[in-house]
Amino acid sequence: MNSNPRQLKLLNTVRARGSVTVEQLADMLEVTLQTVRRDVQRLADEGLLTRFHGGVRVPSSTIQNIGYQQRESLHAEGKARIARAVAARVPNDCSLILNIGTTTEAIAKALMHHAGLRVITNNLNVAAILSGNPNCEVIVAGGSVRPRDRAIVGEATVDFIRQFKVDIAVIGVSGIEADGTLRDFDLREVKVAQTIIAQAREVWLAADASKFNRPAMVELAKLSQIDCLYTDADPPAPFPELLEQAQVRCEIAREH
Repeated sequence: MNSNPRQLKLLNTVRARGSVTVEQLADMLEVTLQTVRRDVQRLADEGLLTRFHGGVRVPSSTIQNIGYQQRESLHAEGKARIARAVAARVPNDCSLILNIGTTTEAIAKALMHHAGLRVITNNLNVAAILSGNPNCEVIVAGGSVRPRDRAIVGEATVDFIRQFKVDIAVIGVSGIEADGTLRDFDLREVKVAQTIIAQAREVWLAADASKFNRPAMVELAKLSQIDCLYTDADPPAPFPELLEQAQVRCEIAREH
């Protein structure tokens, strides 16, 4: 397609953030809402963007996640802010579960100076990071290792997690849909995450803003099953209302 510079900037902005509201795009591009909607429509017609109520996101599959290395670099700055916000709320001398995902790996890095933590994880990357903290005990779940991201999944992992009851579970997710469901792609991973939720006294969801309105095939949980959401930007509609209805505390790690 022959896009003008404004449309190319719009496209790059959405690709960098994952999803953006129409109002945010108008502010960033310093144009009217009508202009943004016209550009969005054209880019959506070309298959380069996908529209949702009030905003736009990058097209994505409901059955397959993007590659691990791409996920690791996407929204890295936002994930780092989320990680610092989560770490600031984690007390010393508590028990945690950290599950699969690049955001939980960023959180592991932010916990390197905590003391007295007992961390259970089904993520070999998290285990490798936190094993460098001499004041932290790391317990690695058993199960099958998924080669692409060093996640540990399967029935053995579920059985292992069931042995524990921790103070806080910090989980990542692939998508949060507009009906308030948390979703992911791998049924085995979801079964482990559901067990983690059941074995925690508090559940914190760490999800950058690109996860809002992102579809995925398997339902992991409802918003009402978590206690706090940590994200890096204001959630678009209808999520503020959904969070309020579910009585979920929302912590936004903003840019300074």
